[in-house]
Amino acid sequence: MIRISIDAMGGDHGPEVVLPSLLRVAERRPDARFVIFGREEAVRPVLDRLPRLREVSDFVHCDVAVRMDDKPSQALRQGRWKSSMWKAIEAVKTGDADACISAGNTGALMAMSKFCLRTMADIERPAIAAIWPTIRGESIVLDVGATIGADAQQLVDFAILGAAMANALFDIERPTVGLLNVGVEEIKGQEEVKEAGRMLREAALETIDYRGFVEGDDIGKGTVDVVVTEGFSGNIALKAAEGTARQIAEYLRAAMSRTLMARIGYLFARGAFQRLREKMDVRKINGGVFLGLKGIVIKSHGAADEEGFAAAVELGYEMIRSGVFDKTRATLDLYHARRPMLAVGAVSDA
Repeated sequence: MIRISIDAMGGDHGPEVVLPSLLRVAERRPDARFVIFGREEAVRPVLDRLPRLREVSDFVHCDVAVRMDDKPSQALRQGRWKSSMWKAIEAVKTGDADACISAGNTGALMAMSKFCLRTMADIERPAIAAIWPTIRGESIVLDVGATIGADAQQLVDFAILGAAMANALFDIERPTVGLLNVGVEEIKGQEEVKEAGRMLREAALETIDYRGFVEGDDIGKGTVDVVVTEGFSGNIALKAAEGTARQIAEYLRAAMSRTLMARIGYLFARGAFQRLREKMDVRKINGGVFLGLKGIVIKSHGAADEEGFAAAVELGYEMIRSGVFDKTRATLDLYHARRPMLAVGAVSDA
């Protein structure tokens, strides 16, 4: 059985959306089990309406719920040890759950995850990775909001983390990796990005096919399996993609209802438009994976609906099934074992 801990109080809608979404997951993933954390007065009435969910879950009452506008430091002071968010994370640390899912405050979730689970050895700061729909299928983009202004070593670490995730989830033996930049030429971009590119080339890891720099339009093209950037640029790219998808969907909706002939044409092309809608569904990006921690934590969009939160839970399920954590650790060990030799080579060349 795969056990997933749930912060039921997170997000804009709380238990009213979180719990029904778990029922959807349970119907699609019969081996999934849930440990639900939240305030009894909010969770119990919803849970009582879902007898099938009660059969596959345990509920733990928590006195405190982290608010969406709480500062991370405030959430740690008031919610450490006793909030639904902390308890859900702690269940991963104690082994009572294999992964944690929350739609709550991103800053608070990251702060609590780092404090409770700690980062893997040799990882200074974790990253948030998103699965991105592309023309070719799906890619992984990281960081999309955790580390603002990453240095070269952190970008290399992100590349290793993202490649291990792509290897596990997409079953790609040697994922292609690119560094997001303002151009593909080696002379362009910030010094940190150029230095990270040099380090990845010299490392020549068997588990990574480093393809150099990629530009913003390469993300949607699916030029590489893993796009690496720091959190400021990654978060802007994510929000821009979500907004563009909604904009195009609204354009299509308006165009299809403008005239009688357009409505008739829509009836004939309804299947094609449905497939297009599915491709542009921003919920497919829902579920940011906190990579680099000693445990699996998934952040769902705070405004996610039932299907959106279910997508984040199923992402956690697949992360567990595919053994992402072990594959990440193995790749990191390989790279950091080579670092002393790479440093010696750099000194000799100088």
